[in-house]
Amino acid sequence: MSNRGSIRVMLVDDNVAVRNGLILFLNSFDHLEFAGQATNGKEAIRLCAKFQPDVILMDYVMPEMDGVTATKAIRHQYPHIQVVILTFTQDSALIEAAKKAGAATCLQKAASIHELEAAIRQAYAQGAMN
Repeated sequence: MSNRGSIRVMLVDDNVAVRNGLILFLNSFDHLEFAGQATNGKEAIRLCAKFQPDVILMDYVMPEMDGVTATKAIRHQYPHIQVVILTFTQDSALIEAAKKAGAATCLQKAASIHELEAAIRQAYAQGAMN
C-alpha cells in the first residue's frame, strides 16, 4: 500500500481501450491508485519491480504470455502481489488454472465497477494476511 493509504493497482491487458477504461475506473476511487500498465504477461513480470503494485488486474488472453502463466511467475517472484484475472468467460477450467497459478480471483470483464472494486479490495486483503 502506498504512503497515502491507497491500494496500488497495475493493469495488464493488450487492449488499449480496456486499459484506458480501467484507468478511469481506478481514478474514480480515492483508495485505488493507478500504478502502471503493461500490454502482455512478459512485460508485466518485468515491470512489477518498477511499479511495485499491491494488486494486478490481469487479462487472461494476451500475446507473448497469457495471464495465467504471468500470474504464476509473478506470484513466485513477488508473493506479496495479488492478481485478479479478468476474462470474458467464467469457464471452470480457466478459473481452476488461474487459482492454481496463484490468482486471488477471476472476474468477468463485464463485471460492474462495484464488483471490480470489491475484487481489488478482497485481493489486497488476502495479500495483507500473508
